[in-house]
Amino acid sequence: MNKMHLTAGQDSPPGITELMHGRLILTPVTVALVGTNVLVFAAMLAYGAGLWHSPNDIQLAWGASFGPATKDGEWWRLATAMFLHFGLVHLAMNMWALWEGGRLVERLYGSGRFAVVYFVSGLAGNLLSLVAQGDRAVSGGASGAIFGIYGALLVWLWRARRQVHPTEFRWLFGGAAVFSAATIGLGLLIPGIDNAAHIGGLTSGALIATALTSSGSVGGPTTQYGRWLAAGTFLLAMVVLATRIPEPEYRWREEMQAREEVREFVATDERIIRRWHEILDAGTHEGASFEELAGRIESDITLEYRKSFEQLSALNLDPAAPSAMTLDILRKYAQLRGDASHWLAEGLRLKDQQLIREALEMARRAPYEAQGIEPPALPER
Repeated sequence: MNKMHLTAGQDSPPGITELMHGRLILTPVTVALVGTNVLVFAAMLAYGAGLWHSPNDIQLAWGASFGPATKDGEWWRLATAMFLHFGLVHLAMNMWALWEGGRLVERLYGSGRFAVVYFVSGLAGNLLSLVAQGDRAVSGGASGAIFGIYGALLVWLWRARRQVHPTEFRWLFGGAAVFSAATIGLGLLIPGIDNAAHIGGLTSGALIATALTSSGSVGGPTTQYGRWLAAGTFLLAMVVLATRIPEPEYRWREEMQAREEVREFVATDERIIRRWHEILDAGTHEGASFEELAGRIESDITLEYRKSFEQLSALNLDPAAPSAMTLDILRKYAQLRGDASHWLAEGLRLKDQQLIREALEMARRAPYEAQGIEPPALPER
């Protein structure tokens, strides 16, 4: 793949052979990128990611791009997402493509320009993905940036088509074009492939490579007008994309706060239930008076549930957020349990057996009624 020939009668432009060959030290950016991606994947495995598939919550914690999070001020996710992969197959395919294409393109353009093409293409591809995906998918992977370097390769080969042997040109240009087209085609057929990032990266890589190539560089001349046109087209496309970013369906920070409140309430509820049983046991085994039991229930149970209800009700969470339904259920549950404990305390003070039974039944039914389902009947005695 790395060998080139010139057509008969042509002089060899300086450095073509050297650009197409070389040791790894000549492609430090490609080596560093592959190494970084592999190290990040290994670190994620150490922190609980799956070898073949990583759950979305782990990907999000490590910086994957996700509409509600990215658009809620976490724009850095457009960059960090380029180094995250959802499993070993995903990583291996991307690293193979990066290794094969990256070493070649880095030699053709130089390490500095190659790095610019890679990172800007990756950011642009992730931005297009953000617009196209909306709030539906968690995305990550180096493929947008990799498609950018293949776009740059196609540009270089097309400009150098008269300098390269026709067989070599058909092999290299055709291979890069078929690889890009086939991958995008698979993305149209297979769910879960981020085609927007691929298309955005490929197009951006071609435009950026054209804008960065000087008229005297290897690969054929690029006019000053052509460079400015490519740069202007790319910038215009980015401006258009930035203005088309849809509003998030919900705010990520509010969702994170809601999840934290849910975790805290679950822990609080477990503690309250243990205290509930302790109080009832005190009435049975310690001989505490009904008035004492009622006071403990009001202070340790009813008050705690009402505090929790107020905290859960204070959260301003959009109905479209994933935790919205859970919050609604927990609010109803806290209210029902708080009411049940209040009436239990009243029943104890009044020594009303019927009210005590109704309050205990209300407490039993609370988890089911909060979810809108019919509780199971008690077994007959």
